[in-house]
Amino acid sequence: MDEIDRATVVEPTEVPPDVITMNSTIRFVDDTNGSEFKLTLVYPDEAGTPETISIAAPVGSALLGLSVGQSIMWQVPGGRELSLRVLEVIRQPEAMGEYHR
Repeated sequence: MDEIDRATVVEPTEVPPDVITMNSTIRFVDDTNGSEFKLTLVYPDEAGTPETISIAAPVGSALLGLSVGQSIMWQVPGGRELSLRVLEVIRQPEAMGEYHR
């Protein structure tokens, strides 16, 4: 519900290029331990391959809409907490003129 509450709806042509959208490839860091990740946010039927994360996964839906420099706190199974900070939106479909699934 928090993700919906923080959403701002805009037309695809108005999405800033540093915002995570569907099918964006992003680089982020876990500030709790310095681990960096590069993942593409995908629909569930495209997930399961290396370097993808499903929008249906809780952390996937939490990343959607974040922009470079923003962070989220995320609790993983076992109670450990991560601090995920967006470093770069490597590829965003809307920035490339791709406005479809």
